[in-house]
Amino acid sequence: MKNQVQQLADLGQSVWLDNIQRSMFASGELQKLIDAGLRGMTSNPTIFEKAIDHTDDYDEQLESLSGKVTDPSEIFAALAIQDIRGALDAFRPLYDSTGGGDGFVSLEVSPLLAHDTKGTIDAANQLWKAVDRPNLMVKIPGTEEGAPAITEAIAAGLNVNVTLLFSLESYERSARAYVAGLERRVAAGLPIAGIASVASVFLSRIDTAVDKLLDEKVAAGSAELASLRGKAAIATAKLVYESFERIFSSDAFKKLEAKGAKVARPLWASTSTKNPDYPDLMYVETLVGPNTVNTMPPATLDALLAHGTIAGGTIESDPAAAHAVFAELEKNGISMAAVTAELTVEGVKSFADSFDTMLSSIAAKQKQLARV
Repeated sequence: MKNQVQQLADLGQSVWLDNIQRSMFASGELQKLIDAGLRGMTSNPTIFEKAIDHTDDYDEQLESLSGKVTDPSEIFAALAIQDIRGALDAFRPLYDSTGGGDGFVSLEVSPLLAHDTKGTIDAANQLWKAVDRPNLMVKIPGTEEGAPAITEAIAAGLNVNVTLLFSLESYERSARAYVAGLERRVAAGLPIAGIASVASVFLSRIDTAVDKLLDEKVAAGSAELASLRGKAAIATAKLVYESFERIFSSDAFKKLEAKGAKVARPLWASTSTKNPDYPDLMYVETLVGPNTVNTMPPATLDALLAHGTIAGGTIESDPAAAHAVFAELEKNGISMAAVTAELTVEGVKSFADSFDTMLSSIAAKQKQLARV
């Protein structure tokens, strides 16, 4: 009998792991997950910060770099690239067997560049060359400044994971940027068949922000609004998927598809529930559909394999209800545009803070190891 991850794959959804740690390679943990149906991995500055600061997995390499490399950013690049290459090599057979359809691992450009288009473009190209693996996905923030960088990266032949998307508007901007990059390549007579992209929509943070506003209104006497709690994120995902189907079934994209273009799949990120009152698979079981990815932290993946119930097409069910959630929120003074704009600012700052903390941890740990 197939496990839940394999069942999702049969329904067109790839499960990726939102975690990376060096010990996963030597222990065989990553290969076991791949054998169980895992189809990719994502990383971010917070994940690397925890792995480097709270384990001794990286001490040997840090010691080897002592006296040779002193810039924490360069040290991080060396640590991260070694991990990413290890994961990419583990997923390479899947990448090859699916014709480049899966088996990707993501590495982020510095979040400090989120509002720097040229800096992001340069960093993306540097990462691509340094890692030197065809199944790398370079993560680029879906900010306004990030959109032209996405187009440039796709036009240069890079795979791109657009990150920190919270709204339908930002998703559509990223999708247009992807299509524009493919069109640039076609116009230049370059192949597009080997290029892949995903658009990462962060979900649980949306509910956390909207629920806080709803709680304030309920406390002020609007008890009926309690029924909207925990609905904004799933509604967002359903509207994104509706837009995805429209964009990638258009005549314009069909012309690209005839030349080998792949759709840019929606990826559901931030899928661990932050509210303990909500089901632990709230952002998994409700969002199943073809041409999607769900990246899960270890605890959510464990929960899926332990007790997940899989049904196909849940992302496509009742789109009218999703539109109604947005309408009700707007009618009651909660602007999703304002909420998601703030979440984008907070998300960029959170990753930038984690990046800075990680660099400080690297510097401190290197000094500590030098004294031993």
